[in-house]
Amino acid sequence: MKRLRGKIDPVGFGLPALLLAVWYLTAKGGGIPPYLLPAPDKIVRVMVDFADGVSKLTPYSGRMLENLLASLLRVAIGFAIASTLGLLLGFLTGRFSIVKRILDPAVHALRTVPGIGWLPIAIVWFGVGERTTVFLIALAAFFPIYINTAHGAAEVPELLLRAGRMLGAGPISLFSTVILPAAFPSVVVGLRLGLGVSWAYLVLGELTGVSSGLGAVMMDSRMMGQVEMIIVSMICIAVLGILSDRLLLKVCRIILPEKGS
Repeated sequence: MKRLRGKIDPVGFGLPALLLAVWYLTAKGGGIPPYLLPAPDKIVRVMVDFADGVSKLTPYSGRMLENLLASLLRVAIGFAIASTLGLLLGFLTGRFSIVKRILDPAVHALRTVPGIGWLPIAIVWFGVGERTTVFLIALAAFFPIYINTAHGAAEVPELLLRAGRMLGAGPISLFSTVILPAAFPSVVVGLRLGLGVSWAYLVLGELTGVSSGLGAVMMDSRMMGQVEMIIVSMICIAVLGILSDRLLLKVCRIILPEKGS
């Protein structure tokens, strides 16, 4: 319990509590119409119903787990693809100048195209649905992972590399004992940025017509005028994003305890 209190900063709850109080008072006082921003207590009731399905307040009663799992799976697949390609190409670009000269200009050119610009061609290539969503997530998450990994790999001090070679380290040993630990802080930053972008692009992908997922719930709720379900879905995405980020940090600390924070 003491460890938990040490990790939680109560100051961080000040602004959310203030915003929640202003939201509640404004909604209850009639300052904002309910069809634009429902009161917080209504949001809580709808969220509980989304989870347990007892009150039947919306067409999505009791369907939280189904939609959470659908969105989680898409993010996991897209992020795994982005991480694999981003780490591999990032380390190659950072350590080999010929790879950087070949690959880096093209990657940065593609990076300038906004995510929404990829949506039409993704639908043409993959159709409406699952594959388009995974493609958009993987594409968006790839760039921060690649860029940060390449930067970290390129900034490894030459003195460390020389010391490793003098101690008899071969290419694989040099990578695992020198390059990876030195570049790991940048790698972690890239992975965290990529994971955050994955959740943002999940919504964009799920707005294209998938049958389940939090983005699909948001789109359907907008068409039916159920603002409370839009907000509930946003809260679910925020919570999942925070939890997945914490899980990623734990995995990074397991890989390299002294570098993964």
